[in-house]
Amino acid sequence: MRKPTKVLLTLAVSAALATAPAAGASGAFPDLVPLPDGWQAEGVAVGSGTSVYAGSLATGAVYKADLRTGAGEVLVPATDGRIAVGLKESRGLLFVAGGPTGQAYVYDAATGAEVETYQLAGPGAFVNDVTLTREAAWFTDSFQPTLYRVPLRNGVPAGEPEAVPLTGEWVQADGFNANGIAATPNGAALLVINSGTGTLYRVDPRTGEATEVATDTELTAGDGILLQGRELSVVRNQLNEIAVLRLSPDLSSATLVETLTDPDFAVPTTVASFGSSLYAVNARFGSTGPDVPYEIVRVDGS
Repeated sequence: MRKPTKVLLTLAVSAALATAPAAGASGAFPDLVPLPDGWQAEGVAVGSGTSVYAGSLATGAVYKADLRTGAGEVLVPATDGRIAVGLKESRGLLFVAGGPTGQAYVYDAATGAEVETYQLAGPGAFVNDVTLTREAAWFTDSFQPTLYRVPLRNGVPAGEPEAVPLTGEWVQADGFNANGIAATPNGAALLVINSGTGTLYRVDPRTGEATEVATDTELTAGDGILLQGRELSVVRNQLNEIAVLRLSPDLSSATLVETLTDPDFAVPTTVASFGSSLYAVNARFGSTGPDVPYEIVRVDGS
């Protein structure tokens, strides 16, 4: 009598496994995480658990959502005179670039409380994006050939910021220049994309010396970048695509691996990762107004 029972149980379990979605399958997370209408999104960052953050160019506010459910709420309220461009989360803190204000902001990623505000630059600056190493938060300036370094100790701001001029092979063109920035895991090198020229640079954080990374593909309109191992994803905003490149071990060259698009792209600007998925935020440049929808897109790579 025990043998038939075992067979029936085995069949039942097998049937359940055959029909149930696999853990981590794409269907477990929504394709779109909606942001408030009129948000004017630009930056996106993934935090602890399944949390994701998106800043507002319009008000400087930051929205926090859940990648699993798509639900969210405003974490950092709108503040007169502020905008939020690129952002990164680490150790419970959210670092935000302040664009034309020349400022950088640090918020508590759980409560939205302001931790620090830094005046990195004066008029004529555009503090665009940020990356984090063990020792510093690094910010780009799209209008000045300069990076800004905010020292960190155990992940917490610990000193006054300093300006690090970009030298070496760096070419400053008219219009927008330094945009997305990423750091190698050991912090020994920074990667910076110049939006206007489409040039990718390796930067020595000790000196600011920039060396061009040879690439076999166009990277104009390069915006936010994401480094995972030796794989670099470069968002090309107006082209509605993400170029994925493989970096050489010495970071002297990069080869195009694939180009990702998505039917939900509407001028994506920056990208973050969760598990095996990429998440890009739609900025919808050129379409402003209180009723314009904004969203974070789980990239399907079509």
